Amino acid sequence: MTGTSTLAEALAARAVVLDGGLSNQLESAGHDLGDELWSARLLAEAPEAITEAHLAYFEAGADVAITSSYQATFEGFAERGIGQERAAGLLVLSVEVAREAVRRARAGGITRPMWVAASVGPYGAMRADGSEYRGRYGLGVDDLERFHRPRLEVLAGARPDVLALETVPDADEAEALLRAVRGLGVPAWLSYSVAGDRTRAGQPLEEAFALAAEADEVIAVGVNCCAPEDVGGAVEAAARVTGKPVVAYPNSGEGWDAEARAWDGRSSFAAEQVRGWRAAGARLIGGCCRVGPEAIGAIARTLAQAR
Repeated sequence: MTGTSTLAEALAARAVVLDGGLSNQLESAGHDLGDELWSARLLAEAPEAITEAHLAYFEAGADVAITSSYQATFEGFAERGIGQERAAGLLVLSVEVAREAVRRARAGGITRPMWVAASVGPYGAMRADGSEYRGRYGLGVDDLERFHRPRLEVLAGARPDVLALETVPDADEAEALLRAVRGLGVPAWLSYSVAGDRTRAGQPLEEAFALAAEADEVIAVGVNCCAPEDVGGAVEAAARVTGKPVVAYPNSGEGWDAEARAWDGRSSFAAEQVRGWRAAGARLIGGCCRVGPEAIGAIARTLAQAR
């Protein structure tokens, strides 16, 4: 493990700072992510850029790096002519480049515990058509489990500190993911993408969170890739229903236009909001799309003051 304690042990003692959006950090460094593989394309073409992006967040104050495997799937790589063996190697590489960022952070004088979370995005992320924000793909739980299990096995084999089952739009997909992580020997967190008090697919959040209440593999439950305004109520519901630490890392508040493949609107994200989330039960707190190192640094300082 990367830290001096496991992530689950750390959550029992304090709030842990997650990183921010990997894609916006890569784009700010001049990388074009305008294709279906998104940041996963750079695993094959420029892995050093991903290490540098992770390092920027550690230097800003993040305790956890979330890997570039969100949109990395065997099916997505196959469409680019990348075979199964090479695709598996790229999934492992996503964990390795994050580990390298930890090593560089330590060499640069950062002594606090740091962890690596292997990102597992929803089925809709592979489709790259916006369905990750809708769910209801027309697939059953068994089909979704068969889709997720192979890459989960590969990522678990790379020994990250935790598996980040993230941006899940649908309780059915959450059920599939919870089945797929059983027996892998790596803890996980489960975070939904939500709109108000419901999943993106329209299920009540309390019902969706309840799926993870008895899952021993799951060390935290919550939300990500949502508007900051939707976080507070979701944190309260997740804490109440599951009794587990809550994870919360929203977007900036801007909206994603899937057809134009661009963000619009204005940011509503403010570091001061995390005080309320922390008081409601959030223990893993950071940002998702369009939340950069400056904002993560502000979150880290705010949480340090709260301690």
